[in-house]
Amino acid sequence: MRNVRVGLIGFGTIGSGVVKIFQDYGADIAEKVGINLVLKKIADLDIVSPRTAFVPQEMLTTDAREIVSDPEINIVIELMGGIEPARSLILQAINNKKHIVTANKALLAIDGDLIFRAAQECSVDIGFEASVAGTIPVIKTLREALVANRIESLLGIINGTSNYILSKMTDEHLDFATALKQAQAKGYAEADPSFDVNGTDAKHKLAILLSIAYGKKVNIDAIYCEGITKITPEDIKFAAELGYRVKLLAIAIRREGRVEARLHPTLVPANHPIARVENNYNALHIVGSSANAVFLHGEGAGMMPTASAVMSDVIDIARNISCGISGRVPSRHPDERNLAELAIVPMEDVATNYYIRFMALDRPGVLSKISGIFAKYAISIASVIQKGRMQDGSAVPLVMLTHSSRERAVCEALLEIRNLDVIAGEPMLIRIEERD
Repeated sequence: MRNVRVGLIGFGTIGSGVVKIFQDYGADIAEKVGINLVLKKIADLDIVSPRTAFVPQEMLTTDAREIVSDPEINIVIELMGGIEPARSLILQAINNKKHIVTANKALLAIDGDLIFRAAQECSVDIGFEASVAGTIPVIKTLREALVANRIESLLGIINGTSNYILSKMTDEHLDFATALKQAQAKGYAEADPSFDVNGTDAKHKLAILLSIAYGKKVNIDAIYCEGITKITPEDIKFAAELGYRVKLLAIAIRREGRVEARLHPTLVPANHPIARVENNYNALHIVGSSANAVFLHGEGAGMMPTASAVMSDVIDIARNISCGISGRVPSRHPDERNLAELAIVPMEDVATNYYIRFMALDRPGVLSKISGIFAKYAISIASVIQKGRMQDGSAVPLVMLTHSSRERAVCEALLEIRNLDVIAGEPMLIRIEERD
């Protein structure tokens, strides 16, 4: 049985999960795939603190260069995260003809062009299933299972922290701050949760999915991104009354040679499968030109689910090594040197339905003033909810749902409406996704 030697950079939570799989299931894997995976070396800045997985001290080093330059190591697993020194170490390993497995979504979203091109030029493979949606095999699904399809649309819940917060706000009627504290207490949110709640984490993941789904380079700055920090229990309650649930949704929709690419809070019909994804789980609803709808659901983070995704890539690459091949399945395109850039629809040109909540003074004629401005911008109102009447004439919630309208027109109309003397505070806008 052939030995394939592996080096691990990053011995944190996910790295510990990878080590546990090597230790607990290594013999089972060898029997199933006919290859003996050998974990030779582990690098981390901290090699003293106790871990859930014990390894002999001689396997540990604080110098990751020992791994990327070791001629016996075939596969390097990078789990340190961040841009540097991860980028330099990965490029050095690639230059030394070592295959790479990484969960580093930020690095791939920002510097994927450089890394994928280097790997192709050096004839090594890169596995990055764990970079998006944890244990869910979405990369493999897009690259292999759906390769005969044109991807018409992709809707994804790809940040477990935000989904947990929105779930608690919906089911337990918590405000954002309380739900966030609960997520932090359970370990679902970092001490600084900004990358999760402002959408940056999910935006990185969406950029990776777009590059795989459409086989092109992606300008991450062209992806519209909006987090969940402004969502209130009041809006979640109104959404439920209207038959929707609020989700932080990654959206890709093919539009005549271009693609809508956006990440924002979204009202999803309560009977849609993705609306029923709760807590820290992730899900993806993908529509292919031939396959129609495919729904993937699973844990999007955590030690063992993510380690499972890492090891699936290690095994795939080990199989290629045993057959003396690489590049059988391109990372995203057969020719990385001449890869075109994905044409992304500007957000101002996107057309969708909208939920808009105003705090309006309880006076006669308010609705007609707002409706008149919407009509000026050719925005059609689908329904209106007006709550309560205040004896003192103070502000009350006024909720409107629109038919499909252009983002530019809606934003211009809201700019004009919020300057009315009958409107108190900023209007709340949440886009609606009605796609089957």
